[in-house]
Amino acid sequence: MNFVPSAPPACISDASTWCSQVFSITHNEWLAGSAGWLVTKPLRIIFILVVAFLVRYLTRRLIDRVTTLPGSGGKIPALLKPLRERAPDVLGPAVVERRRQRAKTIGSVLRSMSTFLIYGLAFILVLGELGVNLAPIITTAGILGVAIGFGAQNLVRDFLSGMFMMIEDQYGVGDVVDIGPATGTVEAVGLRITTLRDLKGTVWYVRNGEVLRVGNSSQGFAVAVVDVPLGYSADVDLATTVLMGAATKATQGEPLAVNVLEPPEMLGVEKVTPEGIELRLTVKVRPGKQWAVQRALRGQLLGALEEAGFEPPLGRFMSSAPATDK
Repeated sequence: MNFVPSAPPACISDASTWCSQVFSITHNEWLAGSAGWLVTKPLRIIFILVVAFLVRYLTRRLIDRVTTLPGSGGKIPALLKPLRERAPDVLGPAVVERRRQRAKTIGSVLRSMSTFLIYGLAFILVLGELGVNLAPIITTAGILGVAIGFGAQNLVRDFLSGMFMMIEDQYGVGDVVDIGPATGTVEAVGLRITTLRDLKGTVWYVRNGEVLRVGNSSQGFAVAVVDVPLGYSADVDLATTVLMGAATKATQGEPLAVNVLEPPEMLGVEKVTPEGIELRLTVKVRPGKQWAVQRALRGQLLGALEEAGFEPPLGRFMSSAPATDK
């Protein structure tokens, strides 16, 4: 049997190709014909990976730069400047921690998304260089993605809800909120879990996806509400005058003046009960300070009524509106 030698690769005659360069060094036709696989494709794959690493590194550096607090003094990170911020200034040092957590969480999401997109694109380009048919892989990945999405829909809902809470700044560290399952002071806000501590010291971990409504007592302003009980025989007009005088004096002096935004307002008779009459007085105050103002006003108003000769109904005490005292 006679073996006919195979013809040398045509690329050998082209001095500008890797095929010709490999042949001139090795004088091996098989190596020259496989130069594309042995040299060109590995170099392209290495180039893709190096570019992916560099882009990921620069992207993460940029994200870290815009999500880091610029020095001290409670300045706003660059990432949060275009977003609306509802943090009350009265929180003091808690504002810095609130901004830090918010920027850190959003930055973590951005880093994860950028890593997934950059490495995912690099992986697809590498498979293309290897000649792999991407259509079945993309189809399989899509089916798996749908299956995982259905299986982990609660987890996905928690993360999406947490992301929107962060962007919209619905609440943050230091806020007093009512989110349905629990009411208390926010200690931490994450993408999946919000941590609250109630008045009894119990720590509550609430999934963000389960939060259907949020009552925030620490945004904009608050209203201190004090209900004053009187007997049926009391002179309502005189009691109103006494209470307004005492409330005005109390809110203009220390320590309440710093927390009061507007003069007190007497709303008048709020309720008539079998025990007597209730008068309601309100004061617009800084967010989160309504409970301290209410407690201080109770003592001042009680003393003023006693000095004026009023006696509260038997067994009744001055109280604030229910579900607002802290």
